[in-house]
Amino acid sequence: MTFAALGLHAPLTDTLAGLAYTTPTAVQQQAIPAILAGRDVMAAAQTGTGKTAAFALPLLQTLADAEAAPLGEKMVRAVILVPTRELAEQVMQSCQQYAADLALTCYAAYGGVNLGPQITRLKAGVDVLVATPGRLIDLFTKGAVRFPALRAVVLDEADRMLDLGFADDLGILFQALPRQRQTLLFSATFSDEIRALGKARLKQPLIIEATPRNTAAKSVKQWVVPVDKKRKTDLFLFMRRDRGWQQVLVFAKTKKGCDELVDRLTAKQIAADAIHGDRPQASRQKALDAFKVGEIEVLVATDVAARGLDIDTLPQVVNFDLPLQAEDYIHRIGRTGRAGARGEAISFVCADEAPLLAAIETLIKQKLSRDEEPGFEPKHAVPLTSGPSAKPLAKSASKPRPGAAGRPGPGAPKRSAPSNWVDEFDDARPARRGPGGNGPRSTAARGPKPAGKPRGR
Repeated sequence: MTFAALGLHAPLTDTLAGLAYTTPTAVQQQAIPAILAGRDVMAAAQTGTGKTAAFALPLLQTLADAEAAPLGEKMVRAVILVPTRELAEQVMQSCQQYAADLALTCYAAYGGVNLGPQITRLKAGVDVLVATPGRLIDLFTKGAVRFPALRAVVLDEADRMLDLGFADDLGILFQALPRQRQTLLFSATFSDEIRALGKARLKQPLIIEATPRNTAAKSVKQWVVPVDKKRKTDLFLFMRRDRGWQQVLVFAKTKKGCDELVDRLTAKQIAADAIHGDRPQASRQKALDAFKVGEIEVLVATDVAARGLDIDTLPQVVNFDLPLQAEDYIHRIGRTGRAGARGEAISFVCADEAPLLAAIETLIKQKLSRDEEPGFEPKHAVPLTSGPSAKPLAKSASKPRPGAAGRPGPGAPKRSAPSNWVDEFDDARPARRGPGGNGPRSTAARGPKPAGKPRGR
């Protein structure tokens, strides 16, 4: 199967060849001909399977093949709605790449930056506008954008776009859009409720499920490390050094948690930065760009970075905190293992996160293996979960799974902590005192745990 066989013309296929796009993915094979035929589409596919190209390529060709007419003042011909500023930039850049040999203009508008330059740029009109809902409403309210020439609207990461946080904004926008339009919904996850909302906005849509619902790529190895909440930072420092992690995307629950972890990392001369909603957009984009080119080793983010961001060959994602919404877990770990590459997703889980873990396992229909790190065993045990019907994976497998940089992964024999760990990072692993309380003793001399002292709260 080739892109030309899907109906794409030479200007696009030649550009794709230059980008080393050789064979269409499953979602592209199903979506591109349908969109070229003018159908509404609701498509679900795993992260990293080429969803952006699946809607952008046929959309660009449709606009390029349309009757040539001057683009009216403040008019747009297609709108792509996305949930985050970073994703808006990324989708715009992809559209510009694909349209390199087409006489089309692409632009991104989002919050966190001055509205004035966006109003000025839109005055001449634009073929494809990538926007966050709130900023597009601002532009429309101020009369900076008009929709009479609009042919298509795309909701990228549609499950989030149709979630409660965006429902009101979308209701306002859809009232302003022409009724005669093509509507496309793309995402990695669709709940039944969100599917119903999507179907209500589409006309006889083609439903595409290129991959099983709510699944992560098989190339991503997933496991859990039980640990007490207060020791998560120390555990991350230890595992990063022990496994030789070079580039890690870390997800934290709160903005404050992001900043605190970055402060600890930079204090230890580790190049790190954060992305969250309180940071100016210029700072967020600078941090992301620096991470992509390797100037930053650790990028710590809230879920603003969980959707759609494409980072080439990212080896590890660490869930420092589990997400409050189980669907966000799939999107988070989808930042690694993209386009068939191998990746790892490691989740640090404390006792009070057990319900969140259970929800995730129920969603993905899989028990995540647990692999305690020697010296970081939790005092408050993480309760067993019983969400999915699948049996838990064995903690010690007959065939150990390799981790990053050739290190043992989950299921491998337990390692002893490096003898120089406390010396090099004095706050990462507290010294263990001997029976007399007058000095540290090594982990090798620790011996069996005393009986009659059960672990628990």
